[in-house]
Amino acid sequence: MPTWDLVVRNGIVVDGTGLPRRRADVAVKDGRIAAVGFVDGEGAREIDADGRVVAPGIVDPHTHYDPQLTFEPYGTSSCFHGVTTVVAGNCGFSVAPLRPGDAPWLIQLFARVEGMDAAALEGIPVDGFESFPEFLESMRGKIGINAAFYVGHCAVRRYVMGDDCQTREATPDEIEQMVAIVRDAMAAGAAGFSSTHSPTHFDSADRPVPSRLSSMDELRALVEAAGRGGAGGSIAYLPGSAVGGITADDEELLIDLALSSRLPVVIQGLGARSKVDAPTAGWDNAKRFVDDATSRGAAVYSMAMSKPFNRTFDLAAGTKLYEGALQFHRMFTEAPAFAERIVLLQDPAFREAIRDSVDNPNRDGSLGATLPPPHWSVLHVNKVTKAENEKFVGRSLVDIAAELGVHPTDAMVDIALSEDLATEFVWRTETPEWIEGTKIAQDDPHMIVGTSDGGAHLDRDDGAEAHTWFLEHWVREWRGFTLEEGVRQITAIPAALCGFTDRGLVLPGYAADLMIFDPDTVGPDHKEFVHDFPNGAGRWTSKPKGVHATIVNGVPIVLDGELQPDAGLPGHVLRPNDTQPAAGGRR
Repeated sequence: MPTWDLVVRNGIVVDGTGLPRRRADVAVKDGRIAAVGFVDGEGAREIDADGRVVAPGIVDPHTHYDPQLTFEPYGTSSCFHGVTTVVAGNCGFSVAPLRPGDAPWLIQLFARVEGMDAAALEGIPVDGFESFPEFLESMRGKIGINAAFYVGHCAVRRYVMGDDCQTREATPDEIEQMVAIVRDAMAAGAAGFSSTHSPTHFDSADRPVPSRLSSMDELRALVEAAGRGGAGGSIAYLPGSAVGGITADDEELLIDLALSSRLPVVIQGLGARSKVDAPTAGWDNAKRFVDDATSRGAAVYSMAMSKPFNRTFDLAAGTKLYEGALQFHRMFTEAPAFAERIVLLQDPAFREAIRDSVDNPNRDGSLGATLPPPHWSVLHVNKVTKAENEKFVGRSLVDIAAELGVHPTDAMVDIALSEDLATEFVWRTETPEWIEGTKIAQDDPHMIVGTSDGGAHLDRDDGAEAHTWFLEHWVREWRGFTLEEGVRQITAIPAALCGFTDRGLVLPGYAADLMIFDPDTVGPDHKEFVHDFPNGAGRWTSKPKGVHATIVNGVPIVLDGELQPDAGLPGHVLRPNDTQPAAGGRR
């Protein structure tokens, strides 16, 4: 009879502590690591990891998997890349609480703000829960990876206020009702509370999302309720100045929220104009802020966008990347049909109106979206359909415009018009300045590697590859981190931040969440657009190279890039600062 449920033999253990690697076997019993070193006795299942690294499974603290996990239990594509634990419900958007009959509202919200297919979202089994505690219970025993869930401000506000949630501030009585919901959610095991005042967040009807209508008193009350209502966790929040640079008032607000909740407050894009830019010119001021917060006992962190954008689009299909360039974006809103768009772009008056729009994006949230558009210097021609345009491929719009003696807007539109708008452009933010700025920021302990946005924006990309990209480039290629420190950044640190006391380390007694990979080849490999969601909805998926196994609570769920048919559903619904037996999947 086997001694162990699983033995991983002959691997190089990088245990997540940051200590030097060592060759060792890892034995697993009842979902937990039982031994690390020489392991005697056989396993019911054995994996030979010779030549490979055995590390803790990746903990991804910024995802939007809560809708997807209700109908696709493994969190694809993140699980292919070694992720064993995700935190969902970020940015103020959670699936619950949800009143009966309110599913259409929920679907249109996620469809807009997180780029999810509305047809796929119809697969959410909304009749299985109403309250947030009921939602958590409905997920137990039904997921293949571990997941923790924030209770989102938008859902809470909608539940209490109905349609008024997007038109006005809440009354004191309504705030008290929301406080009770947040307390109940935290007591049931919520990962924390999430909210947004970001001016980039609108729903499908171009209305500000509910949390943007909340007063600071409401926000403070709910954040304090989260701190007092549970056993830990964190606050995920996007302040109103998250785009363009954190203001002094928002700095004080963030410190206040951290002190009143006594929880870590996690923001995005610190030191940059948005979460997708490198913290370059603004980093010194950002560093001053977080150091001041620490000196006052306030735990304020920021997610670091460690993977640059590499997003393609064409003017025929359109794109949401220019929503913050209000005049430029008119080509998509005023001319939704192809023929109309051609005519509009040929109109000299329209061209004159949009010419400077990208250089002068909107900064007033009352006028519309404030999402910063791609700079012309990082926008390139990626693919063309005519031979005479081949000379533009791989070049930036700034370079092309200088050669042609025109504004970059005109260069872009003229090339596109010459090919019936089929020219493919690519927004590629990786520059020497981006690498240097991101490296400096990532070295600071207030910055958390992540922001994969797993489960979101699958209409445009699949960010699930963020962590294998980090291992390939920041660890192997650029040597920004040692292998040991790089692993710690994406395992033990986010686990500690989120309060997962038995995850993120390969040590006896810890949950047997493991990733086995080849450090010489690990990285993203290929992407594919598939139709595997409810109602045949399509999405981008991503597969890595060099990842041999993803193991959740002692069960290999992915081997060599393929989901295992015998894996079952070993994932747990996690709650902060809670340690339970790891076997069984009902946690």
